[in-house]
Amino acid sequence: MVTILPAATPVAQAGPGRADVLAQVARLADLDELTVEQMRAEALAAPARGVVAYGEYQSGGWWTTSLLNHSGDPHDVVIGDGRPRPTSLLEAMPATTRFLDGLGLDFMYVRLARLEPHSYLWEHRDYAELRDMGRHRLHIPLVTNPSAVLVTAGTRVHMAAGALWRLTPSQAHGVCNTTGPDRLHLIADVYANDAYQALAARPCLRDGDAADLPEMTGANRAALLSGAGQLAELGFTDAAEQTLLRAFYSYALPEGGAYDLIAELHTGRGADSDAHRWRQAKAHLLDRP
Repeated sequence: MVTILPAATPVAQAGPGRADVLAQVARLADLDELTVEQMRAEALAAPARGVVAYGEYQSGGWWTTSLLNHSGDPHDVVIGDGRPRPTSLLEAMPATTRFLDGLGLDFMYVRLARLEPHSYLWEHRDYAELRDMGRHRLHIPLVTNPSAVLVTAGTRVHMAAGALWRLTPSQAHGVCNTTGPDRLHLIADVYANDAYQALAARPCLRDGDAADLPEMTGANRAALLSGAGQLAELGFTDAAEQTLLRAFYSYALPEGGAYDLIAELHTGRGADSDAHRWRQAKAHLLDRP
């Protein structure tokens, strides 16, 4: 059973970009508690932890398995257009099957996604290969914790369990789970239809869902670059780069700002090829020419 929210809850006006956040991530519906508990139990009992895909987007620790895809193989997790069918994993999950069938949505792909503690999905855009409109992404958190957040438009958003959320993945965003335990979401990519339009009619963010990140000061920037530079000089280049990538989750940076910091680090070290590599990574991950 899906309980549609009766009306949009006003968005907290803590920062000038909050309306942009609502356009990128929002609650759409409250879910029946028993249904969520049943789906959670099925997901936790799944025999496979998942596979690593989209490795360039992450620090490690993000695993996915498919419930609806084009092959029926739960290890086939790279999304694409088409009419999906149940995988062998979904066939052993009756409560999840009933929930998905009851939504009346036109599915493109449905996955389980697990993000381990101390893991990050770096700032990126999705759907680069699917450029026309009419596709949407829904999240159903099954297991989460307060340190598991999505960052977009300089704002941290915690997708609480017990609700169905919409994410606009074509906008720049990143995800982290800094302390754990595992974050486990059901993620459905769908095509627009009447059922989706009805579900998405009243998007909202409630008090406590979102918090603005602080702006990065000149002193913050200098300290980060200095610390990362010391790591790089000691030979810990990967650690230096990840230190700067994680700044995206602590500060309200301009789009691609963490990648710019890494390029600046390498330029200052005279490592021009590394600086060029990260400028290319920025263009690729953010789908920019």
